[in-house]
Amino acid sequence: MSRTLYSLIFILCMPLVLLRLLYRARKAPAYARRWHERFAFGGDLRPGGIWVHAVSVGEAIASAPLVRQLMQRYPELPITISCMTPTGSEQIRKLFDDKVGHVYLPYDLPGLQRRFINRLQPRIGIIMETELWPNLVHEAKAAGVPMVLANARLSERSARGYRRISWLVEPMFAALDWVAVQTQAEALRFKRLGVKEESMLITGSIKFDLQPDPHAREQAAQLRSSWGERPVWIAASTHAGEDEQVLAAHKQVLVSVPEALLILVPRHPERFNSAAELVEAAGMPLVRRSSGAIVAHTDQVFLGDSMGELMMLYSCADVAFVGGSLVATGGHNYLEPAALGLPIISGPHRYNFAEISELLEGAGALRQVRDAKTLAAAVVKWLEQPAEAHRAGAAGQTVVQDNQGALERLLHGIAQQLK
Repeated sequence: MSRTLYSLIFILCMPLVLLRLLYRARKAPAYARRWHERFAFGGDLRPGGIWVHAVSVGEAIASAPLVRQLMQRYPELPITISCMTPTGSEQIRKLFDDKVGHVYLPYDLPGLQRRFINRLQPRIGIIMETELWPNLVHEAKAAGVPMVLANARLSERSARGYRRISWLVEPMFAALDWVAVQTQAEALRFKRLGVKEESMLITGSIKFDLQPDPHAREQAAQLRSSWGERPVWIAASTHAGEDEQVLAAHKQVLVSVPEALLILVPRHPERFNSAAELVEAAGMPLVRRSSGAIVAHTDQVFLGDSMGELMMLYSCADVAFVGGSLVATGGHNYLEPAALGLPIISGPHRYNFAEISELLEGAGALRQVRDAKTLAAAVVKWLEQPAEAHRAGAAGQTVVQDNQGALERLLHGIAQQLK
C-alpha cells in the first residue's frame, strides 16, 4: 500500500519532473537528450550480466576499480552501468569507452522499472553508495535479481530524512540481499532503517583502494613544469557560493605569496563559464584548461574546465582545498588528494565524508577552515612551510594505505551472491 501511494504521488509529480529536466537543459543541454532511456526504452544494454548503478560523477569514479575487477574476474558476464546525470554518463564513457554497456536509469515507476529489468535480465544488481529507489528494488527482487548495496554510506542527516518516510523505505532496505557498509556508525543507521544485520558487513570504503593513475601523474608533471617553480594550490569540486570565497581567499594568498597560482575546478560543467566570469570580475588573469593556452607567470588562476581530469589537476598542486564544504553540500572525496600526498583543507560542512575526514584530521593531514580569511591563512601556512606540508601529505597517504582492502572484501561478497 505504501509503495502504491508513493507511485501515485510520483505519477502526479511527473510534469514537474519533466519541467525540471527542461530547466536543467537550459544550462546543460545534455539533459535534453536521450529522454527515451529515462522511460526504459533504448540505451546500450548488455543483457544477462552484471548491472552497476552509479548515480553521477563521484559514484562513477568510485565504481571504476570495482568494475575493472569484475571485468577481469567474470569475463563471460557483460557489464551495464546505469546513471542519472549527463556528467555521470560522460564520466562512464571516459572511463570505460564501449567496454561496458551504459544507460540512464528510468524514472522510479513500477512499469518502467519492470521493463528495464526485463530487458536487462541481470544476474546481479550492484548499487553504489545509497542511490536506492523503492520500485527499482521491488521489481528487481520480483524478478529474482540479487541486490547489493556497495560502498554504502549514510550520514546522520540522510538517515533522519529516511526515518521521516520509514513507512516507505523500510521494506526497500529490508529487501536488500547484501550491504557492504563503510563504517560501524553507518551500519547502525542502516539497521534502524530495516537492513537485516545478517545481510550486512562492514567492509570499509573502496575509495581507500584508490590507485593514482601513473599516466595522469606523468601528464601532471609535464603541465606543472610549464608553469615554472611557482607554488600552486587547488580548490576542487567547488559549488555556487563557494567560488567567491575561494577567489577572495586567493587574493589574500597573493599578498603573502605573490607568485601563487590557483587551480579552480567547479564541480559541475554547467558552471564553468560562470566561474570564469567570477574570476574575470575579480580582476585576476585567467587561463582555461579547455583553451590549451600556456599559463604565463602573470596569470593567477587556472580554470579546470574539463571532465575526467581532477586527479591529474590534483597532482599539479602543492595544497588541496576540497569543495562542497564551505557551503552546506557535505564535502567531497578527501581521499583523492590524500592518496596523492597532498595536505588537505576543508570547510566545516563535511558530513558526507565525516568519518574519513575525521581520520585524516586526526592524522594531521587535514585542516578545517570556516571562511575565506581562514582558508587563505591555511593555504599560506602550508605554501610557506613545505616541510610541514610534506609531513601532512605523507600522513594522509598513510591513512589511505592503512585502510585499504575494502575492494577485496566487496568482491568476495559479490561472488557469494553470484553463486
